[in-house]
Amino acid sequence: MADPASSHAPIPQGATAALVFADGHVAYGRGFGAVGEAVGELCFNTSMTGYQEVMTDPSYAGQVVCFTFPHIGNVGTNEEDVEGKVDSALGCIVREDVTDPSNFRAMGDFPEWMAAKGKIGIAGLDTRALTRRIRIQGAPNVVIAHDPGGKFDIDALVAKAAGWSGLEGLDLAKGVSRKGHEGWNGGHWVLGEGYGAPSGEGRPHVVAIDYGAKDNIFRNLVRAGARVTVVPAETGYDEIMGLKPDGVFLSNGPGDPAATGIYAVPVIKALLDADVPLFGICLGHQMLALAAGAKTGKMFQGHRGANHPVQRVGGNWGETEGLVEITSMNHGFAVDGDTLPEGVVETHKSLFDGTNCGIAITGKKAFGVQYHPEASPGPQDSFYLFEKFVGALR
Repeated sequence: MADPASSHAPIPQGATAALVFADGHVAYGRGFGAVGEAVGELCFNTSMTGYQEVMTDPSYAGQVVCFTFPHIGNVGTNEEDVEGKVDSALGCIVREDVTDPSNFRAMGDFPEWMAAKGKIGIAGLDTRALTRRIRIQGAPNVVIAHDPGGKFDIDALVAKAAGWSGLEGLDLAKGVSRKGHEGWNGGHWVLGEGYGAPSGEGRPHVVAIDYGAKDNIFRNLVRAGARVTVVPAETGYDEIMGLKPDGVFLSNGPGDPAATGIYAVPVIKALLDADVPLFGICLGHQMLALAAGAKTGKMFQGHRGANHPVQRVGGNWGETEGLVEITSMNHGFAVDGDTLPEGVVETHKSLFDGTNCGIAITGKKAFGVQYHPEASPGPQDSFYLFEKFVGALR
């Protein structure tokens, strides 16, 4: 298939999908999943497992995922690995054609599942070349298009990609958040048993603000010993306090944190003033940092994968100071560590590029991490953070 860095040329014979860049470059491949087109930001993910969790993570709203691992889809799909039932990734790029599923947990195949979810897939592209392009030039705006007849109006698709505003300045959290209160019951997954439902009696009550949360975060809060109530992104301070929380969790989510912060930051500031314990993950971490007086910004290429080393650097780590955790990440914005005000301690940093990956607020039971300790997909080095948060509520 055509090299993604080449100028667009006549549509190759047999091409049924196109990845069209705002600068006019086009890559052709073989389409699967939904038919149609979608505009968004192209990013890459280095995870070797968990493609279904990636594709259903609401943090990927407005994005097309290029998987660097070549064999995506070959273990099929199932309902247990869905991380969110709202809008998430627009589509994906894979190197090899998707084969029939080969896994005892499979309930269906990946192309049919993609079609049912309205997500577009392209196979047969050079995903290494796409990844290099993103690393050198930054995350581009693209249109992903699938037409079984191979008919594409490339000029119109280029114009659509070029006319899209991009993720900067977009609040996407409201669009992927739950619309009402929800008592969460599902616990840790066990092979052959599924997700347990522990009793809520005697457990500290965590109110979780849903900015586009992954369900496994709530499962891990339950696993750590909490009773969880999930509320929408725009829930106000009085409504949250009316639920009598022992602590408040700030979830992950998509879009620009500065845009979401317009309505989220005043609520978090009020919670801080009331000394309510807080724990934030990813976008929630960024919301906490903004509420504490720091700033956030768009990253050049972002961090997405399940092999990101993060070091413990500040705070009261004792003998574990300097320890490195292998973490799962998915973010295109980050807290600017140079803007952390007095009283906000950097607790973790990326060993890939030195960016901020954790903060704690002095004198408060409030902390956040940029990465995903719920490990879905990914390593489980960081479950202790859920235990730390829930343990402080008892």
